[in-house]
Amino acid sequence: MKAMVYHEYGPPDVLELQEIEKPLAKDDQVLVQVHAASVNWLDYHFLTGTPFLARILAGLLKPKNNVLGIDVAGRVEAVGSGVTEFQVGDQVFGRPDPALGAHAEYICIPEDGVLTSKPANMTWEEAASIPLAGNTALYFIRDLGNVQAGQAVLINGASGGIGTFAVQLAKYYGAEVTAVCSTTNVEMVKSLGADRVIDYTKEDFAKSGTYDVIFDVVGKTSFSRCRNSLKKKGLYLTTLPTMAIFLQTMWTFMVGGKKVKFGDALGKAENLIFFRELIEAGKSRPVIDRTYPLERIAEAFRYVEKGHKKGNVVITVEHNDKASSQC
Repeated sequence: MKAMVYHEYGPPDVLELQEIEKPLAKDDQVLVQVHAASVNWLDYHFLTGTPFLARILAGLLKPKNNVLGIDVAGRVEAVGSGVTEFQVGDQVFGRPDPALGAHAEYICIPEDGVLTSKPANMTWEEAASIPLAGNTALYFIRDLGNVQAGQAVLINGASGGIGTFAVQLAKYYGAEVTAVCSTTNVEMVKSLGADRVIDYTKEDFAKSGTYDVIFDVVGKTSFSRCRNSLKKKGLYLTTLPTMAIFLQTMWTFMVGGKKVKFGDALGKAENLIFFRELIEAGKSRPVIDRTYPLERIAEAFRYVEKGHKKGNVVITVEHNDKASSQC
Protein backbone atom coordinates (compact mmCIF):
# COMPACT_ATOMS: atom_id res chain seq x y z
CA MET A 1 0.00 0.00 0.00
CA LYS A 2 1.01 3.64 -0.37
CA ALA A 3 1.93 5.68 2.69
CA MET A 4 3.71 8.92 3.52
CA VAL A 5 6.79 7.82 5.47
CA TYR A 6 9.46 9.63 7.48
CA HIS A 7 12.51 8.23 9.25
CA GLU A 8 13.93 11.38 10.84
CA TYR A 9 12.62 14.57 12.37
CA GLY A 10 12.62 17.60 10.15
CA PRO A 11 10.61 19.83 7.80
CA PRO A 12 7.84 18.49 5.53
CA ASP A 13 10.48 17.63 2.91
CA VAL A 14 11.52 14.55 4.96
CA LEU A 15 8.19 12.91 4.05
CA GLU A 16 8.32 10.39 1.20
CA LEU A 17 5.56 8.52 -0.58
CA GLN A 18 6.50 4.84 -0.36
CA GLU A 19 5.06 1.37 -0.84
CA ILE A 20 4.90 -0.44 2.49
CA GLU A 21 3.29 -3.66 3.65
CA LYS A 22 -0.48 -3.55 3.99
CA PRO A 23 -1.47 -4.29 7.61
CA LEU A 24 -3.52 -7.33 8.60
CA ALA A 25 -6.28 -7.02 11.17
CA LYS A 26 -5.65 -8.91 14.42
CA ASP A 27 -8.50 -10.76 16.12
CA ASP A 28 -9.71 -7.63 17.90
CA GLN A 29 -9.07 -5.12 15.08
CA VAL A 30 -10.75 -3.73 12.01
CA LEU A 31 -8.86 -2.92 8.81
CA VAL A 32 -9.95 0.50 7.54
CA GLN A 33 -9.52 1.62 3.96
CA VAL A 34 -8.58 5.27 4.51
CA HIS A 35 -10.54 7.90 2.58
CA ALA A 36 -9.50 11.00 4.53
CA ALA A 37 -7.18 11.97 7.36
CA SER A 38 -6.37 15.29 8.99
CA VAL A 39 -3.07 17.15 9.19
CA ASN A 40 -3.00 18.93 12.53
CA TRP A 41 -0.57 20.45 15.02
CA LEU A 42 0.08 17.14 16.77
CA ASP A 43 1.16 15.63 13.45
CA TYR A 44 3.36 18.68 12.86
CA HIS A 45 5.06 18.39 16.28
CA PHE A 46 5.69 14.68 15.71
CA LEU A 47 7.08 15.44 12.24
CA THR A 48 9.52 18.11 13.40
CA GLY A 49 10.27 16.69 16.86
CA THR A 50 9.58 20.13 18.35
CA PRO A 51 9.14 21.14 21.06
CA PHE A 52 11.39 18.55 22.66
CA LEU A 53 8.45 17.32 24.76
CA ALA A 54 7.02 15.85 21.55
CA ARG A 55 9.95 13.41 21.37
CA ILE A 56 8.99 11.87 24.67
CA LEU A 57 5.90 10.59 22.88
CA ALA A 58 7.18 10.24 19.32
CA GLY A 59 10.69 8.88 20.00
CA LEU A 60 13.76 10.46 21.56
CA LEU A 61 16.28 10.22 18.69
CA LYS A 62 14.05 9.19 15.79
CA PRO A 63 10.36 8.52 15.21
CA LYS A 64 8.94 5.30 16.65
CA ASN A 65 6.08 5.42 14.14
CA ASN A 66 7.18 6.12 10.58
CA VAL A 67 3.70 7.01 9.33
CA LEU A 68 1.91 10.03 10.83
CA GLY A 69 -1.81 10.68 11.06
CA ILE A 70 -4.01 10.46 14.15
CA ASP A 71 -7.43 11.24 12.60
CA VAL A 72 -9.03 8.94 10.04
CA ALA A 73 -12.26 8.33 8.17
CA GLY A 74 -12.82 5.38 5.90
CA ARG A 75 -14.54 2.12 5.10
CA VAL A 76 -14.09 -1.17 6.95
CA GLU A 77 -12.41 -3.62 4.55
CA ALA A 78 -11.83 -6.53 6.94
CA VAL A 79 -12.53 -7.48 10.55
CA GLY A 80 -10.72 -9.76 12.98
CA SER A 81 -12.28 -13.00 14.14
CA GLY A 82 -13.29 -11.52 17.49
CA VAL A 83 -14.90 -8.33 16.14
CA THR A 84 -18.68 -8.07 16.59
CA GLU A 85 -19.47 -4.33 16.49
CA PHE A 86 -18.29 -3.56 12.95
CA GLN A 87 -18.84 -5.26 9.60
CA VAL A 88 -17.14 -5.10 6.22
CA GLY A 89 -18.43 -2.05 4.35
CA ASP A 90 -19.19 0.07 7.43
CA GLN A 91 -18.27 3.73 7.12
CA VAL A 92 -16.32 4.78 10.22
CA PHE A 93 -14.18 7.54 11.69
CA GLY A 94 -11.82 7.68 14.65
CA ARG A 95 -8.20 7.70 15.76
CA PRO A 96 -5.68 4.86 16.19
CA ASP A 97 -4.67 5.75 19.77
CA PRO A 98 -2.01 5.40 21.04
CA ALA A 99 -0.39 4.80 17.63
CA LEU A 100 -0.46 6.86 14.44
CA GLY A 101 -0.55 5.73 10.82
CA ALA A 102 -3.55 7.36 9.13
CA HIS A 103 -1.50 8.98 6.36
CA ALA A 104 -1.70 5.80 4.33
CA GLU A 105 -4.14 3.77 2.25
CA TYR A 106 -5.00 1.37 5.11
CA ILE A 107 -4.83 1.27 8.89
CA CYS A 108 -5.82 -1.18 11.63
CA ILE A 109 -7.74 0.05 14.69
CA PRO A 110 -8.92 -1.96 17.73
CA GLU A 111 -12.66 -2.56 17.82
CA ASP A 112 -12.82 -1.19 21.37
CA GLY A 113 -10.61 1.78 20.46
CA VAL A 114 -11.58 5.31 19.42
CA LEU A 115 -13.81 4.36 16.49
CA THR A 116 -17.48 4.73 15.58
CA SER A 117 -19.79 4.85 12.57
CA LYS A 118 -19.81 7.91 10.32
CA PRO A 119 -23.02 9.96 10.02
CA ALA A 120 -24.65 9.76 6.60
CA ASN A 121 -24.87 13.56 6.42
CA MET A 122 -21.13 14.04 6.86
CA THR A 123 -18.38 13.75 4.24
CA TRP A 124 -15.18 11.74 4.67
CA GLU A 125 -13.26 14.99 5.03
CA GLU A 126 -15.55 16.36 7.72
CA ALA A 127 -15.44 13.10 9.66
CA ALA A 128 -11.64 13.02 9.56
CA SER A 129 -11.45 16.49 11.11
CA ILE A 130 -13.28 15.55 14.33
CA PRO A 131 -11.34 12.99 16.43
CA LEU A 132 -8.43 15.12 17.69
CA ALA A 133 -9.73 18.69 17.40
CA GLY A 134 -13.31 17.90 18.41
CA ASN A 135 -12.32 15.66 21.31
CA THR A 136 -9.86 18.29 22.60
CA ALA A 137 -12.47 21.04 22.45
CA LEU A 138 -15.00 18.85 24.23
CA TYR A 139 -12.52 17.96 26.95
CA PHE A 140 -11.74 21.60 27.71
CA ILE A 141 -15.25 23.01 27.35
CA ARG A 142 -17.29 20.24 29.00
CA ASP A 143 -14.90 18.28 31.22
CA LEU A 144 -12.27 20.74 32.46
CA GLY A 145 -14.25 23.95 32.06
CA ASN A 146 -17.67 22.60 33.06
CA VAL A 147 -19.19 25.35 30.92
CA GLN A 148 -22.83 25.95 31.81
CA ALA A 149 -25.78 28.01 30.66
CA GLY A 150 -25.49 31.69 31.42
CA GLN A 151 -21.72 31.75 31.78
CA ALA A 152 -19.54 34.18 29.86
CA VAL A 153 -16.87 32.32 27.91
CA LEU A 154 -14.02 33.75 25.83
CA ILE A 155 -12.22 31.58 23.29
CA ASN A 156 -8.87 32.86 22.05
CA GLY A 157 -7.95 31.23 18.75
CA ALA A 158 -11.56 30.62 17.76
CA SER A 159 -10.93 30.10 14.04
CA GLY A 160 -8.62 27.07 14.25
CA GLY A 161 -9.41 23.37 14.36
CA ILE A 162 -10.02 23.20 18.12
CA GLY A 163 -11.40 26.73 18.33
CA THR A 164 -14.19 26.23 15.78
CA PHE A 165 -15.44 23.22 17.72
CA ALA A 166 -15.03 25.05 21.06
CA VAL A 167 -17.24 27.94 19.94
CA GLN A 168 -20.02 25.59 18.90
CA LEU A 169 -19.75 23.49 22.05
CA ALA A 170 -19.81 26.49 24.38
CA LYS A 171 -22.98 27.69 22.63
CA TYR A 172 -24.46 24.20 22.83
CA TYR A 173 -24.03 24.27 26.60
CA GLY A 174 -25.75 27.65 26.80
CA ALA A 175 -22.84 30.04 27.34
CA GLU A 176 -22.53 33.57 26.03
CA VAL A 177 -19.51 33.22 23.75
CA THR A 178 -16.93 35.84 22.86
CA ALA A 179 -14.57 34.60 20.15
CA VAL A 180 -11.16 36.07 19.30
CA CYS A 181 -9.69 35.74 15.80
CA SER A 182 -8.19 37.76 12.95
CA THR A 183 -10.04 40.05 10.55
CA THR A 184 -10.37 37.48 7.75
CA ASN A 185 -12.07 34.97 10.04
CA VAL A 186 -14.62 37.18 11.78
CA GLU A 187 -17.60 36.29 9.58
CA MET A 188 -16.82 32.58 9.63
CA VAL A 189 -16.66 32.53 13.44
CA LYS A 190 -19.91 34.49 13.65
CA SER A 191 -21.54 31.81 11.51
CA LEU A 192 -20.62 29.23 14.17
CA GLY A 193 -22.81 31.01 16.71
CA ALA A 194 -20.45 33.31 18.60
CA ASP A 195 -22.36 36.12 20.33
CA ARG A 196 -19.45 38.50 19.93
CA VAL A 197 -16.28 38.35 17.85
CA ILE A 198 -13.17 40.36 18.69
CA ASP A 199 -10.66 41.06 15.93
CA TYR A 200 -7.36 40.85 17.80
CA THR A 201 -5.68 43.08 15.19
CA LYS A 202 -8.00 45.93 16.25
CA GLU A 203 -8.91 45.28 19.88
CA ASP A 204 -7.28 43.88 23.00
CA PHE A 205 -9.61 41.18 24.29
CA ALA A 206 -8.06 41.49 27.75
CA LYS A 207 -9.86 44.84 28.00
CA SER A 208 -13.19 43.57 26.64
CA GLY A 209 -14.88 42.60 29.90
CA THR A 210 -14.83 39.80 32.46
CA TYR A 211 -15.49 36.10 31.91
CA ASP A 212 -16.23 32.93 33.81
CA VAL A 213 -13.97 30.94 31.50
CA ILE A 214 -11.14 31.99 29.19
CA PHE A 215 -9.97 29.20 26.88
CA ASP A 216 -6.62 29.97 25.22
CA VAL A 217 -6.52 27.48 22.36
CA VAL A 218 -3.38 28.79 20.67
CA GLY A 219 -1.09 29.67 23.57
CA LYS A 220 -0.72 33.28 22.47
CA THR A 221 -1.63 34.80 25.82
CA SER A 222 -1.05 34.00 29.50
CA PHE A 223 -2.85 33.68 32.82
CA SER A 224 -1.06 36.81 34.06
CA ARG A 225 -2.43 38.81 31.16
CA CYS A 226 -5.93 37.39 31.55
CA ARG A 227 -6.15 37.46 35.36
CA ASN A 228 -8.04 40.77 35.50
CA SER A 229 -10.41 39.55 32.76
CA LEU A 230 -11.58 36.64 34.90
CA LYS A 231 -14.45 36.86 37.33
CA LYS A 232 -13.89 36.18 41.03
CA LYS A 233 -13.94 32.40 40.59
CA GLY A 234 -13.02 32.44 36.91
CA LEU A 235 -11.10 29.72 35.12
CA TYR A 236 -8.22 30.01 32.65
CA LEU A 237 -7.76 27.01 30.34
CA THR A 238 -4.86 26.37 27.99
CA THR A 239 -3.81 23.58 25.65
CA LEU A 240 -0.09 24.35 26.08
CA PRO A 241 1.31 23.04 29.40
CA THR A 242 4.45 25.12 29.94
CA MET A 243 6.36 25.03 33.23
CA ALA A 244 4.83 28.41 34.15
CA ILE A 245 1.32 27.03 33.55
CA PHE A 246 2.09 23.95 35.63
CA LEU A 247 3.24 26.08 38.57
CA GLN A 248 0.26 28.43 38.23
CA THR A 249 -2.09 25.44 38.19
CA MET A 250 -0.64 24.14 41.45
CA TRP A 251 -0.65 27.57 43.09
CA THR A 252 -4.22 28.51 42.13
CA PHE A 253 -5.45 25.09 43.22
CA MET A 254 -4.06 25.71 46.71
CA VAL A 255 -5.11 29.31 47.20
CA GLY A 256 -8.57 29.15 45.62
CA GLY A 257 -10.28 31.92 43.68
CA LYS A 258 -9.29 32.22 40.04
CA LYS A 259 -7.85 28.99 38.69
CA VAL A 260 -5.61 27.70 35.90
CA LYS A 261 -6.16 24.28 34.34
CA PHE A 262 -4.64 22.23 31.55
CA GLY A 263 -4.76 18.56 30.71
CA ASP A 264 -4.40 15.79 28.17
CA ALA A 265 -7.51 15.16 26.10
CA LEU A 266 -7.45 11.39 25.69
CA GLY A 267 -9.49 10.01 22.81
CA LYS A 268 -12.79 8.31 23.67
CA ALA A 269 -15.24 6.51 21.39
CA GLU A 270 -18.16 7.93 23.39
CA ASN A 271 -16.98 11.44 22.50
CA LEU A 272 -17.10 10.57 18.81
CA ILE A 273 -20.62 9.23 19.30
CA PHE A 274 -21.51 12.52 21.01
CA PHE A 275 -20.28 14.48 17.96
CA ARG A 276 -22.00 12.09 15.57
CA GLU A 277 -25.32 12.74 17.27
CA LEU A 278 -24.75 16.51 17.32
CA ILE A 279 -23.94 16.55 13.62
CA GLU A 280 -26.82 14.27 12.70
CA ALA A 281 -29.11 16.70 14.53
CA GLY A 282 -27.59 19.70 12.73
CA LYS A 283 -26.26 21.22 15.97
CA SER A 284 -22.61 21.24 14.98
CA ARG A 285 -20.51 21.21 11.82
CA PRO A 286 -16.81 20.70 11.15
CA VAL A 287 -14.98 23.52 9.37
CA ILE A 288 -12.65 22.48 6.55
CA ASP A 289 -10.13 25.00 5.27
CA ARG A 290 -8.21 23.05 2.62
CA THR A 291 -7.90 19.50 1.32
CA TYR A 292 -4.89 17.92 -0.35
CA PRO A 293 -4.33 14.51 -1.92
CA LEU A 294 -2.04 12.16 -0.02
CA GLU A 295 0.73 12.72 -2.55
CA ARG A 296 0.81 16.45 -1.71
CA ILE A 297 0.82 16.09 2.05
CA ALA A 298 4.05 18.10 2.39
CA GLU A 299 2.11 21.11 1.07
CA ALA A 300 -0.54 20.51 3.70
CA PHE A 301 2.09 20.50 6.46
CA ARG A 302 3.62 23.73 5.12
CA TYR A 303 0.20 25.36 5.22
CA VAL A 304 -0.44 24.19 8.79
CA GLU A 305 3.03 25.44 9.73
CA LYS A 306 2.02 29.01 8.82
CA GLY A 307 -0.47 29.01 11.68
CA HIS A 308 -3.34 30.68 9.82
CA LYS A 309 -5.62 27.78 8.93
CA LYS A 310 -9.38 28.21 9.26
CA GLY A 311 -10.69 25.12 10.94
CA ASN A 312 -9.06 21.94 9.70
CA VAL A 313 -6.72 20.75 6.96
CA VAL A 314 -7.47 17.32 5.52
CA ILE A 315 -5.82 14.93 3.08
CA THR A 316 -7.78 12.59 0.82
CA VAL A 317 -6.79 9.11 -0.31
CA GLU A 318 -7.99 7.84 -3.67
CA HIS A 319 -8.75 4.17 -4.30
CA ASN A 320 -9.16 2.59 -7.71
CA ASP A 321 -12.14 0.36 -7.04
CA LYS A 322 -15.51 1.95 -7.72
CA ALA A 323 -17.13 0.68 -4.54
CA SER A 324 -14.65 2.46 -2.32
CA SER A 325 -15.19 5.81 -4.00
CA GLN A 326 -18.88 5.90 -3.14
CA CYS A 327 -19.98 7.72 -0.02
